[in-house]
Amino acid sequence: MAACTWRWIPCKITELRLDKTLVCGQSFRWKERTPGIWTGVLAGYVWNLRQSDTQLFYQVVLPPHHADNITADKYAGITVKTEPFQITDNTKTVTHAKLVEKHSKKRSKIRTFPIKKERNDTEMIDKSLDQGATQVLDSDSVVKVSTQTDCHYQNEKLEKDITDTKDTPELEAILQDYFRLDVNLTDLYSTWSHSDPVFKRTATDFTGIRILRQDPVENLFSFICSSNNHISRISGMVERLCQAYGTKVTEYEGEPYFSFPSVKSLSGCDVEDTLRGLGFGYRAKYIGLTAKYIQENHSDRWLMGLRNLPYNETKSELMKLCGVGAKVADCVCLMSLDKLEAVPVDTHVWQIAARDYMPKLKQAKSLTDKLYAEIGDHFRELWGDKAGWAHTVLFTADLKKFKDKTDTKEKVLKAGPKKAKTKGQKRTKSLDNDGGKKAKKIS
Repeated sequence: MAACTWRWIPCKITELRLDKTLVCGQSFRWKERTPGIWTGVLAGYVWNLRQSDTQLFYQVVLPPHHADNITADKYAGITVKTEPFQITDNTKTVTHAKLVEKHSKKRSKIRTFPIKKERNDTEMIDKSLDQGATQVLDSDSVVKVSTQTDCHYQNEKLEKDITDTKDTPELEAILQDYFRLDVNLTDLYSTWSHSDPVFKRTATDFTGIRILRQDPVENLFSFICSSNNHISRISGMVERLCQAYGTKVTEYEGEPYFSFPSVKSLSGCDVEDTLRGLGFGYRAKYIGLTAKYIQENHSDRWLMGLRNLPYNETKSELMKLCGVGAKVADCVCLMSLDKLEAVPVDTHVWQIAARDYMPKLKQAKSLTDKLYAEIGDHFRELWGDKAGWAHTVLFTADLKKFKDKTDTKEKVLKAGPKKAKTKGQKRTKSLDNDGGKKAKKIS
C-alpha cells in the first residue's frame, strides 16, 4: 500500500522533538525506519512523521477501503475499517501457533521480529521544487534526509498540500491531540525553569519533550509489559502482542502493520500460554487476568471514562488490576488519562530526586510506598499541576542513550585545547573509559 502525499502543520522544533518524545519510554510503537522519519500506528493508520525547524510533516498510509466518516473527537471516537485476516476460520489459532513456534525455538534471545532492510543514504535523492508554486511530495517521492541529531531537513521548502484534502482536518486533529499541541510548551518550560534551577539547566538540551495522549488500552497493556524491563525489549513484546492479537491495518514497504489488540481479544483462555510462548514470562498472566477483569466488570469505554475522574480515584481504580502497581498506574494516568500531575517514580526518578532535590533519600535502602508518595508530592509542590510533564523531561535527560551524548559533550568542553605531551611520556594505542588515549610513562 502506497503512502499519501506529505502534508504539514505549523510546529516549532522547540515545541516538539520527535527524536526524543517518541523514544523516551512513553510509547513503544514508533520506529525510525529512515533517518529522521518515524513510522508507527496511531488511530487505525500507519503514519510517517518528520519535522523541520517550524513544521511537523506527516504522511498517512491509508488502509484498504478506509472509512469515509472519520471523526476527530479527541481521536478516541475514530472508527477506521481495517483489513482482517481471512485465511481460514481458524486463522488466529494458526497465527498464534506460528508465532509461538518461531520464537520458542530461539527462546528469550529473540526479542523483536525481523525488520525489512532500510534504504541507505545513497538511495536518497533531492526533490527540487519551484518557489511560489503549490508544492507537494507524492507517494513515490523520496526526500533527502539530514542525518544531523536535530532532525532538521535542509534546503527544503514545502507548502500545504491542496490536493486530496478530504480527511486532512481529521488527520490533523489526531496529531494535535496525540502530541497535545494545544499546550504551549515554551511557556511551561519558562514556568518550571523559574521555580527550579535544576530543571532550567536540564531543559537547555532537552526542549520539545511532550507528553503523548495515548489510547488508554494500548497504554495500560504496554506498561504491564514494562515491569522489570527496558525500552527496546518492551517494544519487541508490544510488537509481538499486536501481531498475535491485533488486526492487520495494512502493509507498507513489505511490512505488515497491526492495530493494538482490544481488551476482548486479550481476555481469551489461551492468552497466557500464547504470550508465555512469545517470551512474555510472568507478564503473560498479568495481561490475561487484567483483560478478563475489565471484560467481566466494565464496559468497553471504562478506561476512557477514567479521564473524567479525579487523579487519586483514577489511580486507585487502576491499581485494582493485576500487574498494576503505583508506578504503572501513574504512567497510565499521565500518558493517557489526562492526569498531568501524576509523577511515576522508578529507580531513575528516585536517584534524580536524591541527587538534586531530596538529599535525605540517599539514606533510604528501598523505595517504600511512603517515599514514593513523598517524592511525587515534592515534585507536585515544586512544578504544579503538570508536574508529571516536567518529571518526564528530567527522566528523558537521564536516559543512557541521551545522557552519554550530553556527558561526552561536557567532557569535550571542559577539556579545552589539547595539551602537549610532557617530557618522559608517550601515547599508547590503548583507550581509557573516556575515549582518550592513555599516557604511559617511559621507565
